[in-house]
Amino acid sequence: MKLTTRNILVTIFGMSFLFSCTDDFDALNQDPNGVTDTQSAGDFIDIGGPFDPIFQNIYRYDPAWHTQLQHNLNADTFSGYMAPPLPFVKGVNTTNYGFVDFWDQWAWDVPYSARGVMVNVEVIQNLAKEKELPIFSALALILKVEAMHRVTDVYGPIIYSNYGLDGTVDFVAFDAQEKVYRQFFQELDEAVAILSQIDENNGQFKAFDLVYDGNIPSWIMFANTLRLRLAIRISKVDPTQAKIEGEKALSNPGGLITSNDKNFIIKGGQTHPLSIFNSSWNDVRMNASMESILVGYEDPRGTKMFQESEVVEGTLKGLRGGMPLLDKYNGDDSQQKSDYVAFSKLGNTYDLSENPTTDIQLLVAAETHFLKAEAALRGWTGAGDARTNYERGITTSFSQYEASGRVDYISNSTNTPLDYIDPLTPSNNIEALSDVTIAWNEADDNEKKLEKIITQKWIAMFPDGQEAWSEFRRTGYPKIFPVVVNNSGGTVDTEIQVRRLAFPASERSTNPQGVEDAKSLLKGPDNAGTRLWWDVPGGNF
Repeated sequence: MKLTTRNILVTIFGMSFLFSCTDDFDALNQDPNGVTDTQSAGDFIDIGGPFDPIFQNIYRYDPAWHTQLQHNLNADTFSGYMAPPLPFVKGVNTTNYGFVDFWDQWAWDVPYSARGVMVNVEVIQNLAKEKELPIFSALALILKVEAMHRVTDVYGPIIYSNYGLDGTVDFVAFDAQEKVYRQFFQELDEAVAILSQIDENNGQFKAFDLVYDGNIPSWIMFANTLRLRLAIRISKVDPTQAKIEGEKALSNPGGLITSNDKNFIIKGGQTHPLSIFNSSWNDVRMNASMESILVGYEDPRGTKMFQESEVVEGTLKGLRGGMPLLDKYNGDDSQQKSDYVAFSKLGNTYDLSENPTTDIQLLVAAETHFLKAEAALRGWTGAGDARTNYERGITTSFSQYEASGRVDYISNSTNTPLDYIDPLTPSNNIEALSDVTIAWNEADDNEKKLEKIITQKWIAMFPDGQEAWSEFRRTGYPKIFPVVVNNSGGTVDTEIQVRRLAFPASERSTNPQGVEDAKSLLKGPDNAGTRLWWDVPGGNF
């Protein structure tokens, strides 16, 4: 039997959840506030209402366990930011490369679900065309790129240009990542062109905007900065196109996000999932790589990001990713839990006993300055001076955290990352992998300069492990400690580390031909050791 693309997609994504996705979709897009169709259209609720689930599902707020599987038990750990103190799945799980199908599908299932990103973007775009409201289409395109670049940067090929096509098909075809990125740039072109013609005081979108309160110039800045991020992302695999797109972002009169009051932070008003993992479930702690760098640098932001540990009083103490947690206690996970939860929790921002944030951070001004610093190293017109941008990135991050001592920090040419010492299990100890310092040195070659830029960028982007993991894969920086135990059966090299997640089980079971064809778009087998299109081995220059 042939199915329409829409039926296939609803089947694919509906089966992946424990709730009724179809009911969610209907609730979000039919009479959301109990008003008549005429009132809804007049107040733009029919076209504005679907934005809420887009905002809420780029990084899912609720339920928290969805987010834990969408981000925390993969990218947050692979990035060197966090590590679980618990031996999930009897100690063999994705964090130590014993990949779990059910876990590894959520980075896919959340944005493709019937209350997620893609379906609601399509609803908005159709209504925008019908009602001649291009502002809504433009903003939906920007959010679509923000959401879906995170998905392709996990899996590689994804369903993108073929999503929602009319007609009958036997399966839904994937796009190669290179094609997806080309479409990202085209969609940002379209969105910025539309928004550049709209008055900044246009109030049509204000009621639905969870980031900028309807301020159109801020959205243009975000779109330009997002373009610069994606241009830098492809700079090794396609330097010519990267330069074109990067310079387009740098020269756009709408500007870039360069101050913290323009940070792209979703104000969802709900409990941040990290607060639940951190305080209620005790499922997340500081990673040893974070300890090595923050403590080694005597970074004042460290105690803002993390709390002092109880295992070594008065210090920040992380734990190695990929530890054989059950081995130490012969399978007694209760004893293990009582030991490792004493390591450093996330900071007060994510502590339920304090006043935790309800905001989701997806792009900050400090990142822009580091992007410009790298663009300057690559000789892109309009990027400015690498050192100036680098130091502005640090200063902007310090301001975001209201941390003192940035002048001394920026000029520090002595401190380096520290060796890691596990006070409970000496076999987890490891020497520091880098001797990179903080202070800029014009005598350094570009590779050393880039390591400094990316290391500071990595600190500044916390806690967005997805972006941090992507930048680590692209550049090799910062140098993150490898897993203690590798349960991949040889598919992932311990030193090279995990490069992607395999195509999701939910998609393999409902769109098998699409997945089978998508495998040919990869550089290797469909496993976590295969590099993405933009992930090119070797030096960065």
